[in-house]
Amino acid sequence: MADRAGAALTRPVDAPGDSELLPQVRIRHWGRWVAGLVVLAVLGLLLQAISQGDIDYDSIPALLTQDVILEGLVDTIVLAVIAQAGAIVIGTVVALMRTSANPVLRWVSWAYIWVFRGLPVLLQILLWYNIALVFPTFSIPIPFTDAYLLDQPANVIMTGFLAALLGLGLNESAYMAEIVRAGLTSVDRGQTEAAKSIGMGPAKVLSRVVLPQAMRVIIPPTGNDFINMLKGTSIASVIGFTELIHAANALSSRSLAVMETLLAVAVWYMVVVSVANVGQYYLERHYNASIRPTGTRGSVWAKVGGSLRTPPFMRGSR
Repeated sequence: MADRAGAALTRPVDAPGDSELLPQVRIRHWGRWVAGLVVLAVLGLLLQAISQGDIDYDSIPALLTQDVILEGLVDTIVLAVIAQAGAIVIGTVVALMRTSANPVLRWVSWAYIWVFRGLPVLLQILLWYNIALVFPTFSIPIPFTDAYLLDQPANVIMTGFLAALLGLGLNESAYMAEIVRAGLTSVDRGQTEAAKSIGMGPAKVLSRVVLPQAMRVIIPPTGNDFINMLKGTSIASVIGFTELIHAANALSSRSLAVMETLLAVAVWYMVVVSVANVGQYYLERHYNASIRPTGTRGSVWAKVGGSLRTPPFMRGSR
């Protein structure tokens, strides 16, 4: 009896020709099919309603290449890129001040973030655009002389582009400061102590140890903020800066093709944002190489023959 029980236990369950195996029954997910059909039906009704609107879709391709629209597209990209680049630089400096041992630098950086995150972007742009009411002229005297390096009326210097750049860039720099600070604090403190123990200075520790690892945390929200910056440039239309929305309003006021012009602008926004998404994807993949499995490109510690390879930030530091 025991031998039979033992034979039954040791017999493979998936042996071919085993008559005791139960037939596999495929589960039918009816809910998925119903949900998919409902979504497709709603999309079909929406597309049908849009197609019946009073919109001349054939004129949209021609509107895409209008001079005023292309000018607005270029101004939008230039404004967004410069504002984001300035925000990254200023935000990094403010983040380093926030993590400094100096209490004055910490409090000043905290106040900076508090002010520029607390005020709406539109309000900041309007404040900069009307700065002439507070400072009629901008003057930079040359020391020990009667000459001036800069002496111009504020209305001449504070153009629509500069006001939009300051409003968008300084507002974004406050958010970038918190993003960079989060990335810096995500790096284990033991790694900085190990780098200092082999003679690295603070600047070298930051550039070769902390920042390369912090970029994995910094890149995703920075990419999202840049996409928001591309769309946020539309706020500058209130001060007459010729970005895409202002260009669309100027064109539609002459041609009266309001929806067609807005749809053309929507196409350009989607193109620019899609390109930014691709760039963000490759940046994230590049900096995530350091957390791939051991032995792949970019790994910091890799086992070779039972021993640990020297980390990249320690090579060449002796």
